[in-house]
Amino acid sequence: MNLLIQGGRVIDPSQGIDEVLDMLVENGIVKELGKGLKAPAGAETIDASGLIVTPGLIDMHVHLRDPGLEYKEDIITGTKAAAAGGFTSVACMPNTKPVNDNKAVTSYIIAKAKAEGAVNVFPVGSITQGSRGELLSEMGELKESGCVAVSDDGHPVTNSELMRRALEYAKGMGIMVISHAEDLSLVGTGVMNEGYVSTELGLKGIPWAAEDAATARDVYLAEFTDSPIHIAHVSTKGSLRIIRNAKARGVKVTCETAPHYFSLTDDAVRGYDTNAKMNPPLRTADDVTAVKEALKDGTIDAIATDHAPHHIDEKDVEFNEALNGIVGLETSLTLSLKLVEEGVLTLPVLVEKMAYNPAKILGIDRGTLKPGSVADITVIDPNATWTVDADKLASKSKNSPFLGWEMKGAAALTIVGGKVVYRRG
Repeated sequence: MNLLIQGGRVIDPSQGIDEVLDMLVENGIVKELGKGLKAPAGAETIDASGLIVTPGLIDMHVHLRDPGLEYKEDIITGTKAAAAGGFTSVACMPNTKPVNDNKAVTSYIIAKAKAEGAVNVFPVGSITQGSRGELLSEMGELKESGCVAVSDDGHPVTNSELMRRALEYAKGMGIMVISHAEDLSLVGTGVMNEGYVSTELGLKGIPWAAEDAATARDVYLAEFTDSPIHIAHVSTKGSLRIIRNAKARGVKVTCETAPHYFSLTDDAVRGYDTNAKMNPPLRTADDVTAVKEALKDGTIDAIATDHAPHHIDEKDVEFNEALNGIVGLETSLTLSLKLVEEGVLTLPVLVEKMAYNPAKILGIDRGTLKPGSVADITVIDPNATWTVDADKLASKSKNSPFLGWEMKGAAALTIVGGKVVYRRG
């Protein structure tokens, strides 16, 4: 499909562009950016006046649950949700059933995504076999099969020597290690953030030290081995302080946070709402402020959803028994746009954290609108108003703490390889 996108505010951090331009797409490739471009015969013309045109958004942390847990989500529904949220690429975590620790599972994910997915899917392999934290996976095989990173997300690598070796091997193979930073001995049987609200509700708390201690260990291991590391779903002011200081020392550390960590506090758990149960847990107002400050000063490199779908039967239970996680693909963009409205980020910096930086961290050829690049494009309507309605979510699961929220801003068009895969309305 050939497209001419006319008169949109084009924002591309990779080129330092932020101006009203036209964009010509031919044969799935960005052909030209400029003013007054003409559509070739047969091309679809899209009027983007008043809209924002960006490189396709990239969510570097999702759980598609496929293979093995398709009753929660699968590659078809998960990528449809991604497209509806404005994402053209997602990186899927390995805690499937079986765990993605080998070529067969990786190949299955890539083949199914290519055949039936709405957006690009980049698999993440496991650091350890079966994510059991005992033996390293065959990282070379995983990379050759198409994995863009390795992680035991959902489980920390508790053995420090094993994590050291993982960083060393991954460095030699040129693949990123994504850390799930959590000290399980401090978590214990905790189910929410430890503090005033947990005490009031009578729920066992998880101290901030559980995240901070594990973050510190992994940062120091990265420094010791001179290896890059990416810290997932950062939620505490202490972890952010550790990462900020490490970056100042030249440690090769990057990190992400998720929209729920700058949009909600542990107050959302009141009423024992299991849709507000996640890991790491929602933190305090001070932590939310720290996350916003870290987004602003560049300590946080990326915004990712940690999209974690669960069947209603796994959430409609006693709080202590409910599984951790929320769906986030379809609410991430609008919640992140609030950061621009609040003056925390500029639009170009937001695009950097949702497209350009994730591509750099994962080492994938995306996140840019440079002529000659793959035409993965997100067109955003910053003034669209909508309500988060479970019945209208594309995701198979509906476990969101934002149900009923009035939202402003949404993807108007999602374009993958020059093909429109989502059109609002």
